[in-house]
Amino acid sequence: MKFNFKAKPKNEKAKIIIVAVVILICLFLGMFSSIIFPGTGFANIMANSVGKFFNLINFFTNNYVTLLESLAVVVFVWILNKLMLILVTIFTKKGGRSETIGNLLKSVVKYLSVIIAVFLILSAWGVQTPTLLAGAGIVGLALSFGAQSLIEDVFSGLFIIFEKQFFVGDVIQIGDFRGMVREIGLRITKFEDNNGDIKIINNSDIRGAINTSNSLSPAICDISISYSEDIVRVEELIKKNLENIKLKVPEIVEGPFYFGVEKLADSCVVLRVVARTEEIKKMRVLRGLNKELKILFDQNNVEIPFPQLVLHHDKSEKQE
Repeated sequence: MKFNFKAKPKNEKAKIIIVAVVILICLFLGMFSSIIFPGTGFANIMANSVGKFFNLINFFTNNYVTLLESLAVVVFVWILNKLMLILVTIFTKKGGRSETIGNLLKSVVKYLSVIIAVFLILSAWGVQTPTLLAGAGIVGLALSFGAQSLIEDVFSGLFIIFEKQFFVGDVIQIGDFRGMVREIGLRITKFEDNNGDIKIINNSDIRGAINTSNSLSPAICDISISYSEDIVRVEELIKKNLENIKLKVPEIVEGPFYFGVEKLADSCVVLRVVARTEEIKKMRVLRGLNKELKILFDQNNVEIPFPQLVLHHDKSEKQE
């Protein structure tokens, strides 16, 4: 037996649409019944029931001046907000600390614009300023108890910026996550990992972050050679071609340097070559080192071993 699980959601959606249509019809009749059915009992009933609370005609007639004032406030605050955002963008350079502070100022401007607009609109509707301030104090008190995590995020974001822990464009290591800082806000910080995915972390959750962009990062290339190779010859070959490798990998800032034998593995000798570069270019440099050393070894017949399994057969065993 098959059950139709999609039938119920469709029925629920149809019920919601029907209820919404009925409510809209009632509101329409309540507001305009006196115009559509003038002088009738139905018009009086609707006007004294639904229309008593939703008489938009009288509302606009009696308060059109205040509505125009509210609209003017919204337009003025919107223009002021856009102007301030443009000024912040002009006076903050892209990248580094300036862009970080610029993003913070943009967040502050947006929040302040909304608060100012709300205060001005309520004042236009006759709400007294002391009442607004008292209400704001009550809201602030409620937020201090009910939104402690929000306040903690905001203060953590301010400390991150003013203590210069990291800026937009820095590569940060947080636990097992590694990514570039894309945006620092009052409440959250956005990071982009190597796959291009954006990770959003609350500022209060950023603990023990490692800023890998403060100095050049090492790109460590370990390459293996066979035990049968003349290690002295291979070392001289690598040292002689380090300058040529640097020319072919322009992202290298310092090096590359030959660090010697890193490990005597089971089936190979591991040699280490290190170059220093910007953190964001680290993986690109590592791929370049791998490529150039592979080409160098191929051109000079240096064997790079691959995993092999050697089986020994005991001839003394009797075959069954």
